[in-house]
Amino acid sequence: MMVQKNKWLQRTLLAAALVMAGNAAAAVVTSIRPLGFIASAIADGVTPTEILLPDGASPHDFALRPSDIQRLRSADLVLWVGPDMEAFLTKSLTQLPANKQLAIGELPAVQPLLMKGDDDDDHAAEAHSHADGDHGHDHHHGDYNMHVWLSPEVAKVTAIAVHDRLLELMPQNKDKLDANLRQFEDQLAQTDKNLVKMLSPVQGKGYFVFHDAYGYFEKHFGLSPLGHFTVNPEIQPGAQRLHQIRTQLVEQKAVCVFAEPQFRPAVINAVAKGTNVRSGTLDPLGIGIALGKDSYGNFLTALSNQYVSCLK
Repeated sequence: MMVQKNKWLQRTLLAAALVMAGNAAAAVVTSIRPLGFIASAIADGVTPTEILLPDGASPHDFALRPSDIQRLRSADLVLWVGPDMEAFLTKSLTQLPANKQLAIGELPAVQPLLMKGDDDDDHAAEAHSHADGDHGHDHHHGDYNMHVWLSPEVAKVTAIAVHDRLLELMPQNKDKLDANLRQFEDQLAQTDKNLVKMLSPVQGKGYFVFHDAYGYFEKHFGLSPLGHFTVNPEIQPGAQRLHQIRTQLVEQKAVCVFAEPQFRPAVINAVAKGTNVRSGTLDPLGIGIALGKDSYGNFLTALSNQYVSCLK
């Protein structure tokens, strides 16, 4: 009787251990949702993809919980933009092996594609990322716009890098990884064609955005932004800046002013009040879009719809 009981106990403990191991199971972990869109397309059927930042959180000022650090440690691969976008990850990632992390901003094929940032507030954001004890990198991109996931070109380079790294880590999945990459590239090309058609009627229409996140997308699709309220979304623009923007809205005949889901500042309403300018919302993080093979295309399409519905 006793032997049976012990066996039962061992089995129960083993099952519990397996469940716990499963909970911290390996996956591709991405810092933000749009990187999850790219990773989940390539890792589909090979390993799950998880996103670190909850919806609505800002990569500019997030703090890791102990459970997040555990997820990073057990990940197959961690995908992030780099220390100038997600300063909160820098310290934890120094403890991970180099082959288990990919910083998109540091990929040799991405560097020539980087766009300059264009405002003094950038230095505030840059100083903020240096303040987090991030002195190991001599090549800061504080001068660059790091919202690189909004560039279809960068997305393609990222997909290839994720494919190559997963192939090194799990060579037994070569066929599936190859097929996933081909499918991602084909879909991206098709989405690109569709969106060029969809956005061309609004290419000449002027508008303001809340923060300087959309440069890659706007350049790629030939849109005509007139300016932005702030570079660092945590900092509200001052009275003088607001007066300038209001004057520009009227003088430059802006059609639309765009807010963002996690920042719905009263500022935007105040500025547009009494003008004919419409307000819209742009979501640069794809909140609510489920991960999967089509998710990156769905994300670009949703963003294009947000532009068109306000501008046309």
